[in-house]
Amino acid sequence: MKHFSTEELTASETAKRLNIDNTPDDEATVNMTRLVNTVLDPAREKAGCPIKVNSGYRSKELNKAVGGAQNSYHLTGRAADVTTGTIIGNRRLLAILSRLPHTELIWEGNGKWIHVAL
Repeated sequence: MKHFSTEELTASETAKRLNIDNTPDDEATVNMTRLVNTVLDPAREKAGCPIKVNSGYRSKELNKAVGGAQNSYHLTGRAADVTTGTIIGNRRLLAILSRLPHTELIWEGNGKWIHVAL
């Protein structure tokens, strides 16, 4: 995990506000590491610009609080919602991510972020 940390992938303003424990279990930690090493770090290196994680791992309680899908890949540490901060940057990031391994790749929020799952 060169460009991303576990803390970054588990950070949540909603969890802080609602006092929800968003600590991943061992399986989710392994999955997050795989997601970063296989997808996020290579995407960051190809993009040549910072990539911000809006949402990574979510505990069941946090996923419910944010209205996430019951079978969301976020629950197992296999997904992240990411952005470069601009629509143009996100278009380029989407093209990069499309050439990397993924299970899901979704353009969301009218291009404000990209959901990627492995």
